[in-house]
Amino acid sequence: MSTIKHNWTREEILAIYNKPLMELLYEAATVHRENHDPNLVQVSTLLSIKTGGCPEDCGYCPQAARYHTDIEGNDLMSVQQVKAQALQAKSGGCSRVCMGASWRNVKDGEDFDQVLEMVRTINKLDMEVCCTLGMITENQAKRLAEAGLYAYNHNLDTSEEYYKEVISTRGYEDRIQTIENVRKTNITVCSGGIIGMGEAVEDRAGMLVSLSTFNPHPESVPINALVPVEGTPMEEQQVVEIWEMIRMVATARIVMPETQVRLSAGRTEMSQEGQAMCFFAGANSIFAGNKLLTTPNPDVDEDMKMFETLGLVPSKPFINIMKKPETVEAEDSQYKDLGEKPRWTRPEHTIERNEEAKAKGKATAE
Repeated sequence: MSTIKHNWTREEILAIYNKPLMELLYEAATVHRENHDPNLVQVSTLLSIKTGGCPEDCGYCPQAARYHTDIEGNDLMSVQQVKAQALQAKSGGCSRVCMGASWRNVKDGEDFDQVLEMVRTINKLDMEVCCTLGMITENQAKRLAEAGLYAYNHNLDTSEEYYKEVISTRGYEDRIQTIENVRKTNITVCSGGIIGMGEAVEDRAGMLVSLSTFNPHPESVPINALVPVEGTPMEEQQVVEIWEMIRMVATARIVMPETQVRLSAGRTEMSQEGQAMCFFAGANSIFAGNKLLTTPNPDVDEDMKMFETLGLVPSKPFINIMKKPETVEAEDSQYKDLGEKPRWTRPEHTIERNEEAKAKGKATAE
């Protein structure tokens, strides 16, 4: 088994990322086989339980209320709607349901109580449950843990330095604090980022430094390729080449040997041969289903045919990290609604391209 290291430097990670490709692939594949079954892939489905209307200004996101995109918003889904989607995903080979809500942060109240009931319902289906709901407090994390949450996703997105060119409405330190709040429970951490937002290779390495500094490492690290969406500040960005994704996956695998590296957004732009190289380089998780929150994704049947061609097998739930969490019913919960109103930071700077997209969106709406 590979040694787990928590003090990687940017220079060390850049040296790995920039290795000759065949050398990098060989090293990553070796590390992967030392720590994982190379033919097992964890399959998740990503469900947008509340879409659009987000107050943030993330430059990549079509759900931001300030940009004019063709995203059709919806209010919070019902528990029964979510259960039906989860059962469909399970029948298609998914072992995890990740529920995303376009919130800046979780607010105590009826909506959060409804999400907790969704977590209880899916956990009882013997599926791993993940949520991505924005920033959360320690008490909120403990309530999610009691409900049976398996993983919490909160991406760092990019390096701390380049983050200031992507988002101005929340601070990088708030993302770190949310992950630390999750770590005070038995919930596993899912945190990764996006490449192709105009960042330098040094920023990709910087993101991996931040992730690998966590002790323990995140149990899951999604690597997303930006999907440029019309109306967002990043609509003109060029789609990243598959070689960049392969290098990023391979580097993440070497730096975080035991982590599940998830091949996430952007797969519709990748050939099956390109995806195969990502699996060889250490990716052992994907999102399945024809939509990732609001962006397109390969069809489940298409993915299962690719798995058959490559000899890959969807993994069962609860085999990689921990046993199935127990569900505590709402009436028996130790942790209650505190009506918390935490003061998450709001940086003072502005991002020119975000402001331009906002003005364009306002003019279009008028």
